[in-house]
Amino acid sequence: MERVDIAILGRDYSLACPLEEKDALLSAVRLVDQRMLAIKGVGKIASNERIAVMAAIQIANELLSMRAPDGPLGNIALGDFKGKIESMNDMLDDVLGTAV
Repeated sequence: MERVDIAILGRDYSLACPLEEKDALLSAVRLVDQRMLAIKGVGKIASNERIAVMAAIQIANELLSMRAPDGPLGNIALGDFKGKIESMNDMLDDVLGTAV
């Protein structure tokens, strides 16, 4: 195992990973950091936790659409899917609004 120091959204983290997986890990870190910075740049979301959740949802959506176009989400119309994302977004607003 190798220790890898990374930064995501300006915060430093130390991770351990097998040497042969280091490049893939660093690619994943870059993707997550870029996505979170883009979400933060829009300016509507202030909480790093919320930014992380939204980035995770976007990345998971991309992964699911690449891996299983006819899978569990394949039968949901695009408008329905966007509606579900907006619904999750509203729930996060409610939860994070009361937690702050």
